[in-house]
Amino acid sequence: MIILIAPEKDITHEIEILHQLFQAGLQYFHLRKPDKNYEEYSAYLNKIDSRYHDRIVIHHFHELINSYNLKGIHFQEQKRIDHIDSPGKYFKDLNMYGKTISSSFHHPKDIINCYFEFDYHLLSPIFTSISKKSYNGRGFDVSNIDKTIIGMGGVTVSNLPKFTKLGFNGVGVLGGIWKSSTPILNFEIMNNYYKLT
Repeated sequence: MIILIAPEKDITHEIEILHQLFQAGLQYFHLRKPDKNYEEYSAYLNKIDSRYHDRIVIHHFHELINSYNLKGIHFQEQKRIDHIDSPGKYFKDLNMYGKTISSSFHHPKDIINCYFEFDYHLLSPIFTSISKKSYNGRGFDVSNIDKTIIGMGGVTVSNLPKFTKLGFNGVGVLGGIWKSSTPILNFEIMNNYYKLT
């Protein structure tokens, strides 16, 4: 399972590259643009071919799930802490039928202690980040946790077996794709790895 995280700041040819990645088989694109407002999020979504909208998971402005045929919503760690204790209240105005719900975590024990049934959990940093300076890896091993956990931090085409060995069900990649001179090729190599494992 490969989850591609959007670059925080827009980059040159981003939408064009994203369309090529969808065409290459990308199934999970996490739209995370912390500096964009609601209108800018909508404008970004409108640039993406609507046939790919059902592969997009949104991090901010969860109410956009009512206006677009999105894959699901994602809770940043603080938003999860703030709202998931009363999920009925949070979700009552969101059209969540058939959608995914995921969240970010920064320690395995928080995943173990989380009672809410997320479809998958993003855990970071596993290895030292490519996109965030001084975000050092912690090498968490999640082999003993019976939940779907996606490893993030320092994902490259060459270290995927290390994530598998640590018990991860897939990777969340940002810099390993967007900072690469060959983003499509890198994705295809990663995608082929997960098809074979």
